[in-house]
Amino acid sequence: MQGFINTEQQLLESLASGNRKVANQVYQQNYPIVKGWLAKNGGSESDAADLFQEAMVVLFGKAQDTGFRLTCSISTYLMAVCKHLWYKKLQKQSRDPVFLKENIGTDEDEGGIGYEDDVKVHEEREIHYDMLNAALDQVGEPCRSLLKAFYHNDKSMQEITAAFGYTNTDNAKTQKYKCLARLRKIFYSMADN
Repeated sequence: MQGFINTEQQLLESLASGNRKVANQVYQQNYPIVKGWLAKNGGSESDAADLFQEAMVVLFGKAQDTGFRLTCSISTYLMAVCKHLWYKKLQKQSRDPVFLKENIGTDEDEGGIGYEDDVKVHEEREIHYDMLNAALDQVGEPCRSLLKAFYHNDKSMQEITAAFGYTNTDNAKTQKYKCLARLRKIFYSMADN
C-alpha cells in the first residue's frame, strides 16, 4: 500500500491527531499478528478483536500524552498490551466463578458490566503499567535491557545470548530468571507501599 507513514513518531503524532487512515494502517499491520498469537494461546477471533481494540485505545491515549515516549515499536507496544490483557483475562477467569451466558444480563441493570466498571479496570491497568515501568527503571542494567529484549521485543533466548555475550542459552535463561525475581521483588515492594 502506498502512502504508509513509516516512522513510529509520525505514526504516533498522526494517531494523536485522530487520523483515521493511520489508525487503519496500524490496524492492518498489527491485527493479524495479534490474532495469530491469540489463536495459538487459546483465544478466539472475537477475543482478538476485543483485545486489539482495547490496546488501540491505550495507544491512542498514550499518543495524546505529550510526556509519553515510546521506547519500542508500535507493533511491539500493541503486542505487549494485548499479551498483558490476555494474561490478565485468563488469570481473572481462573479466580472467578464460571457464569453461564444465559445467566448474564445484557444491560447494567440485569447484571452486565457497566461502563464505570470498564473505566475502573482500565485505570487499574494503567496504574499497574506505571508501577511496572517504575520497577523496570529501578531493576538496573543489564536486567532492564534483558527483560525488555525478551518481553517487549520478543527476542529469542538465542538472540539474547548473542546480544548480551552469554556463553550459552542456559546462562542467559538463568540471568533472565534472576532479573525477573529482582523485578518482582521491587514491584511487590512498591505495591505494598
